[in-house]
Amino acid sequence: MGKKIGGTPRLRRSWKRAACAAMLGLALAGCGGGNEGSEPSASADEAVAMAEDAQAARLKGGSLSVLGAYRLADQATFGASEKLLTELGKGTAEQWINSQFVVAASRYASGGTNAIHTYTGSDFCADNGTANCWNFYYSSQPLAWDFYRNAVSGNDQLRQRVALALSQINVVSQLEVEGTYGLRNWHNNFITNAFGNYRTVLKKVALSPVMGDYLNNVNNNKTAPNENFARELLQLFAIGTCELEQDGSLKGGKCQATYDNARVREYAFALTGWTYPPGGKSAWCAPRNGINCRFYDGDMVARPAAHDSATRKLLGTVSVPAGSTAEAALESVLDSLMAHPNMAPFIGRQLIQHLVTSNPSAGYVARVSYAFNTGRYGRIGTGVKGDLRATVTAILLDQEARGDSPPAQAGRLREPVQFFAGVLRALNGTTDGEPLTWWWGEALGQHVFRPPSVFNYYRPDYPVAGTQLQGPQFGILNANTGLARINYVNYLVNWGGSAASTNVPNALPTQVNLDPFLLDASDPAKLVDRMVRVGLGGRITPAARQTIINAVAAWTASNSSSYLKERVKTAAYLVFASPQYQIAR
Repeated sequence: MGKKIGGTPRLRRSWKRAACAAMLGLALAGCGGGNEGSEPSASADEAVAMAEDAQAARLKGGSLSVLGAYRLADQATFGASEKLLTELGKGTAEQWINSQFVVAASRYASGGTNAIHTYTGSDFCADNGTANCWNFYYSSQPLAWDFYRNAVSGNDQLRQRVALALSQINVVSQLEVEGTYGLRNWHNNFITNAFGNYRTVLKKVALSPVMGDYLNNVNNNKTAPNENFARELLQLFAIGTCELEQDGSLKGGKCQATYDNARVREYAFALTGWTYPPGGKSAWCAPRNGINCRFYDGDMVARPAAHDSATRKLLGTVSVPAGSTAEAALESVLDSLMAHPNMAPFIGRQLIQHLVTSNPSAGYVARVSYAFNTGRYGRIGTGVKGDLRATVTAILLDQEARGDSPPAQAGRLREPVQFFAGVLRALNGTTDGEPLTWWWGEALGQHVFRPPSVFNYYRPDYPVAGTQLQGPQFGILNANTGLARINYVNYLVNWGGSAASTNVPNALPTQVNLDPFLLDASDPAKLVDRMVRVGLGGRITPAARQTIINAVAAWTASNSSSYLKERVKTAAYLVFASPQYQIAR
């Protein structure tokens, strides 16, 4: 279980600095000058809470505008559709978010069984004559089919977006781990815990045999443990490398290391003593001395003889006492991470980047950190640190996420998987995901579930060239992938997409349906405005709008017998291939 936030002096001093950036203009005494050690008349926690209350009061009144609905669709779903914009326009952002918390989860279900790790013959695929055996039993391809079906047509859009974000912070890759059923279990854990607690996410990550294989923690040697998982747990999954203020800025204005190699070794020793869950068999393995054969169904189990039982000093005031079991040591590891002041800003800022904007202000990060630390956003949350429902609500209802006038640096480059799904959703499309992996996924640099390393497809701090801004997704944008984005829109709109594949169970075509737009094709301006509404939230410069209208109007009965359909294609292509659509603001 997670622990409620405590009021340690160190944390309170950090909150004082963060709160002043988070107050949304509220004039509270103590936020101006004064000595660093002096206490403000209103506590830092109260300052952030008052800021949240004032913000929530503004959000409760009135339904979402067209642009407000469009922005929420970009942030909390895989993209706007005309149906979704109409739905969102009937209520507030808070009402829609709350409704998403109770929508039934769309889980990964495709692919083969665990038979590849219970088979005792010499070659599972050859011996069983299974068609497309590698795809169904070893690869992540069936998961990709489920992913794109859910992204384009699923009702649990917010859960799917949060699960994707969590999987890009806590990374495994099919490039190094083969076993469709195991990868299915791994990604279903993020679906299950997307609105749970981050401590639970980390515990499932630590106990996953898929992660155990990927970062070498399964059957780890207690006399000289592999440090791979321990290091990435600290560096990537939990607290990062530099001490942070609660607003995400560097503590003291410079990078002060959160841990050293000696501390990594302490964590590595503490995390020894785990093997595969029971059930695995093969011609080359038999369980022995407490070591189980490779098997990905279930959590890893303790192997007491392999667990280091010495006292281990972790971060902060947490230690693993001498004689602790592997299970108890893991709880101590989780205690130390959840207690670390970096946890909230490090994880909170990345979730903001995945959902809303690549460059959140210090105040935005501080407000989200507050929700993460207290486990509440208004009435949302359990009051336990790490509550993801409260954290996600704080992210999506923040003043920098809502409103119709985002600042110039707001937003993020659509990563390819969101771009693929977003165009299909806006243009009434369907897909089973088959063309979006080895074809378009590879072309745009994001073959889902196959990141090139534990650092994901891109770094969260990737710099946008020629600016002081960060743009994580720009890490996989170049001349080739930029042209591929335009070609993808052309493929859907002008090439007709792809027919259903015979290799995919319950296959769907990857195609758009532009027929509903034909109703407005006789009026170029009306057609363009409708396309801009679903593609850009109605936001376009007068000059750009007129350029598209002119291009649409160029199609007439005199130059094409299907001129109305050509008008719709032209409007769709110019809107969704535009730079304005590439950047979600």
